[in-house]
Amino acid sequence: MKVTLSKNSGFCPGVRRADTTVRELIASGTDTDIFTLGSLIHNRLYNEELERNGVRKVEVDELFDTIKAQNGRDTTLIVRTHGIPKELELYLDRLKTEYTNLHVLDMTCPYVKRIHKIAEDNTGDDTLFLLYCDPNHPEAIGILSYAHGEKFPFSSIEELKNLDVSGKTPILCSQTTQNLSEFKKIKNFLKKLYTNTIFFDTICNVTENRQNEAVEIAKASDLMVVIGGKESSNTHKLYDLCKQECPDTLWIESATELSSLDFSDSAKRAGITAGASTPDGIITEVFKTMENELDFKSMLEDSLKTLHTGETVTGTVVTIGKNEIKLDLGTKVTGVLPKEQITDDPTANLADMFKVGDEISVFVIQVKDSDGIARLSKKRVDADNSWIVLKNAFDNGEILEGKVTSVVKGGVIFTSGANTVFVPASQTGVAKGGDLNSLLGTAQKVKLLEFDETKKRAIGSIKSILVAEKKAAEEALWATLEVGKHYMGTVKNLVSYGAFVDIGGVDGMVHNTELSWKRIKHPSQVLSVGQVIDVFIKELDVEKKRISLGYKTQEMDSWFQFTQKFNVGDIVPAKIVSIMPFGAFAEVYEDVDGLIHISRISTQRINSPADVLSVGQVVDVKITEIDDENRKLALSIRAITEAAEKAAAAEKAAEEAAARAAEEAAEAERIAQERADMAPYIVGSI
Repeated sequence: MKVTLSKNSGFCPGVRRADTTVRELIASGTDTDIFTLGSLIHNRLYNEELERNGVRKVEVDELFDTIKAQNGRDTTLIVRTHGIPKELELYLDRLKTEYTNLHVLDMTCPYVKRIHKIAEDNTGDDTLFLLYCDPNHPEAIGILSYAHGEKFPFSSIEELKNLDVSGKTPILCSQTTQNLSEFKKIKNFLKKLYTNTIFFDTICNVTENRQNEAVEIAKASDLMVVIGGKESSNTHKLYDLCKQECPDTLWIESATELSSLDFSDSAKRAGITAGASTPDGIITEVFKTMENELDFKSMLEDSLKTLHTGETVTGTVVTIGKNEIKLDLGTKVTGVLPKEQITDDPTANLADMFKVGDEISVFVIQVKDSDGIARLSKKRVDADNSWIVLKNAFDNGEILEGKVTSVVKGGVIFTSGANTVFVPASQTGVAKGGDLNSLLGTAQKVKLLEFDETKKRAIGSIKSILVAEKKAAEEALWATLEVGKHYMGTVKNLVSYGAFVDIGGVDGMVHNTELSWKRIKHPSQVLSVGQVIDVFIKELDVEKKRISLGYKTQEMDSWFQFTQKFNVGDIVPAKIVSIMPFGAFAEVYEDVDGLIHISRISTQRINSPADVLSVGQVVDVKITEIDDENRKLALSIRAITEAAEKAAAAEKAAEEAAARAAEEAAEAERIAQERADMAPYIVGSI
């Protein structure tokens, strides 16, 4: 018989984390009494094993009396993976305050914790919290305690058909171990019924992968075996899903329940899957029994090499997860390579770094035959193999390139490949008292200042590289500087007498007199720090490393702009800006004023310019003189008036002449007509 074992069988990460914690606590030998708040996981055989190892279970209603009865003994209470209600969590905080000998280890699954936060942050009086769950399951009870406002736990889509939302916003979540396909149907149903529903996909992706794989195996099997505790919600869902695809599906807790079956007759193809709370040892025993051949464990031990803690071995990547990689080590155990043992970069994507089939050299941190796993480290191998890189860099004065991966007390950690270097705060290039977090995640170059091969410790400097690069850039720039050459510079600092401008690695000074054609009191009237401006070199002192910069140009000069646009004789609008006894000053262009002398204001005699003009008034003036050397303008209103009067007089004279000519023409025409009329009489008399 061919037996297919689901790769996603057994402990999920949350359960494995809880299992590892409690087993390490048991093995530590510390003098503490260990209790679990309810069953740590829903597996009878596992919990019985914990009890045999001295771990006692305590229910909520027994909690206070149990802790009190400890009478000051060191006590560790482990919170189960399903989580607990918020009220109970607050109660435990009070207990810890009252009984200082009590230590609480919260082993609530991170996926469950996420739903607690979703429920707490997204619900209120105007919402209806819908939870697809087993309402009596401890995970569901815990989740519901975090939701505000109205709550509605349900286990089937039928329960939603008479749902009364009453104008509230429905918020949909799911218990982490629910049926994924059923949850999708529920989402589609609510989308059609209540368009304002907010959905959160909270079925654990491990559960999703487990369910999908189990269904595929069940479809191809004559017999399907689901292993897990009878109280396990996720195992129940697995059983239901497999039963739909393979009618001969069994739900068992251990291999002893298979003793009455004859697999050779009943099935040719069999599949095995297991719930998230099923230990690897039980899965192995079931697989061994169903193989019905040589002892499975013995075969593995005979055919696979033995693995030892402290070894460096090569493994082949078989699966790539978000936070860990599993390796085939050619042994009886599966190699687990956590992300933190691969890289210090929390943003790194393992799927981008590796692919299935890659071979990786790893260091064996710990081997757990009972769990069938080996904890591995790639960083340890990389560090050992590449330590020589640091030594060579130190000996040869080479520059390392990498990234700042963390901020620690007194400095930062710089990572280059598998090498880590400590950079003291004084060597980071950040000003004293500045925020070192500004370097986090940035690419940097480091030069090693100290190297201790025996302690495997390296101290480096970012600042020395920055100083050297700045000096090199300055020298290169000084070699290209020329008087009259233009640069796009950045204003770095403003002082009372001018502005310091960075022109690409060196600073130059723009004096106030070079900032504007008009007089200014402070450079802030023209520039601001950080502004990018076009400057040119006026003077250059290479020996003293001084640069005098110019900023104002002829094109920026209002007088120059005016003289390019206007000429003597032009008539322009002008704004009266001041009135003096001898005349009025008027602005004819931005920052360009001209004088209208009192004699040039009116054709009539006036005693004062104020008699006919006022400040702010806009009048038309004629440019009568442009003194380019002294930047002075002479303007006249009278010239315009006189020209208008002359034009009017000429027009009147022309009109009068035209009238006289018309009269004379009419008289001539009259006389001619009279003569024409008398002509016949004159001829007859002759």
